[in-house]
Amino acid sequence: MTKVGADSAVDAQTGSRFSFVLLTVALAAFGLYAIFVTGPAMRAVAQANLDNTLANENRAFCEKFGMHVGTSEFAACGEALADIRKKQTDRDSEAGML
Repeated sequence: MTKVGADSAVDAQTGSRFSFVLLTVALAAFGLYAIFVTGPAMRAVAQANLDNTLANENRAFCEKFGMHVGTSEFAACGEALADIRKKQTDRDSEAGML
């Protein structure tokens, strides 16, 4: 027959605390892994996707107006678009949007 006494409640509470601490440590470890290991790789992929998207937009916009890739006009068009994007980012930052 099992005895139930004051010590049983303490053992159950200690086990519950241990489980909570173990879960907290596991979640912290996962968070640190995500921040320091996968985070930079994810940011690099996102930046590469953004660069590719901007290059495609530049190419489509500039070629729409007859400035083909490899010409000085295309380079000037791309620089003008980069300036426009920078000014828009600055306006958004000043307005507190980003």
